[in-house]
Amino acid sequence: MQPTDDTTVLTKHFFVAGHAQEIALRTYRPYPKASVLPIVVYFHGGGFVGGLLDDADYTATAIAMGTPAWVVSVGYSLAPRFPFPAALEDGYCATHWAVTNARQHGADARRIGVAGHDAGGNLATCLAAMARDRGEFSFAAQALLAPLLDPSMTRMADEREVPSADLGASECARGYWAYLPLASNRMHPYAAPIESRRLKGLPPALIASAQNDLLHVEAEKYAGELIAAGVPTEVTRHNNASRQALATNPTVLADVSAFFAKRLVFRPGNDFA
Repeated sequence: MQPTDDTTVLTKHFFVAGHAQEIALRTYRPYPKASVLPIVVYFHGGGFVGGLLDDADYTATAIAMGTPAWVVSVGYSLAPRFPFPAALEDGYCATHWAVTNARQHGADARRIGVAGHDAGGNLATCLAAMARDRGEFSFAAQALLAPLLDPSMTRMADEREVPSADLGASECARGYWAYLPLASNRMHPYAAPIESRRLKGLPPALIASAQNDLLHVEAEKYAGELIAAGVPTEVTRHNNASRQALATNPTVLADVSAFFAKRLVFRPGNDFA
């Protein structure tokens, strides 16, 4: 996207080393150049087996404009060719790149948020846990839109109760099996965050669920688990909304931008470095 008089976001493309292969990143920054901005790392949806950077364009642009923020959208490796933990490690590589290059892009490496939709929501919260454990960088906020959180699929609504759901149990299972071919990984805290007993210390969360989604139960259950672990958490359920449409829903994106604007605000003493 080239800037014009009416353009509000400048988009750039990069290729960086990932976990198992080179991955593509697409960055979004309000244009004309604004002040030093926080960073938001974003993961598109697609059930671990699909999805493109193009799918995230609308969402990433809205977050960049609304927060405002320098948004780094991650073209992570897809299963089944690249199973767990490839996509998650790609996210870590992408965040490391963003932190390392923040200064030249007018961004503050000390104010980082992470967000994702569908499988991207799984990657976002698991990356926050990985960053907490490794200690190289940390996230100050996470926003999860209709996240996939439970490979056991034991916390889903009954399909008869949500006849208009746009993700069925069988399709959900195929994505999990492709991403987690080893049964032992289906309880790993970096793959099944809802099973984790180590949620303390994760960043404040915003979780958006859709009424017409079989998985709104696990999203809201995870919100409760985060709250019980002492993580400041906001949860919203959007009526008459599907999980697929949640990532482009104007109300949801306004909530996400307001959440990041609040959580990633510059504070004296947190100087840009």
